[in-house]
Amino acid sequence: MEGLKEFFSRIGMWIRIPTMHLTDVLEIIIIAFIVYNLIKWVRSTRAWMPVKGLMLLLVFWFIASILEMDVILWIFYNTIGVGITAIIIVFHPEIRRALEQLGQQSITSPLRIFSEGKEKEERFSERTIEEIVKGVFLLARHKTGALIVIEQEVSLSEYEETGIAIDSLISNQLLINIFEHNTPLHDGAMIIRDGRVAAAGCVLPLSESSRLSLDLGTRHRAGVGMSEATDAVVVIVSEETGVISVAVGGILKRHLAPKTLERLLRNELCHEQKEQNENLVVKLLQRLHVNEKGGKQK
Repeated sequence: MEGLKEFFSRIGMWIRIPTMHLTDVLEIIIIAFIVYNLIKWVRSTRAWMPVKGLMLLLVFWFIASILEMDVILWIFYNTIGVGITAIIIVFHPEIRRALEQLGQQSITSPLRIFSEGKEKEERFSERTIEEIVKGVFLLARHKTGALIVIEQEVSLSEYEETGIAIDSLISNQLLINIFEHNTPLHDGAMIIRDGRVAAAGCVLPLSESSRLSLDLGTRHRAGVGMSEATDAVVVIVSEETGVISVAVGGILKRHLAPKTLERLLRNELCHEQKEQNENLVVKLLQRLHVNEKGGKQK
């Protein structure tokens, strides 16, 4: 017992636990809340992609510091000031919007973070996906052009402001009425958020990729451009051919059948489906590993 006491007393000499006051606890809570909201804001804007690139540059800087690469470190130190200024100039609309949202928040808004995870899991139901697929194929059958943007993590409020706010439940009849020929909202894009039609007649950025086929029109270029700028899933119906396409991450998938479109939307929008697919892959790999072991033992 005396040996244990002596051991813990020696540890106590090396480890010093600071005294905590109420102001220290309050300070930790405030900093945690600010960091949480900052990360949440960055992930919900177009700034998330450049931030990931910036984090990669910081990893390179850390490696260069360890290996004492003087030239790379000199470049980093001489461009950091210009880089910060460039970030502020490029992302000043997002920064202004974040400050506006901060001013619009109520006192109880911090308490909502505990229920956000549950709300996100229930954003897209089976009915929502079925209505989208049914409406899209009815539009394709009559060769009615359509451009449907489904929001995911990155907020599309910037593009939503260019159209007409709707805020309605999704139905195939509503999709047909919005994209019907000679209607005011026909040529714009529809934005879907949390399983509801948020806006229609929206203007999207065009893709400048040279890999796109020359026979693709403005509607397809806008869909691909939107998938390049955000993580949205974009469904496109060609007005000339009635061909259905989906753009995800700047990649355009064309000539989709109903079952293929439904499966693709489930994989992209339903978190449970994603987890099931990942579990299936893990199980297959485990079985292959077990079979290899069994073969070696024989």
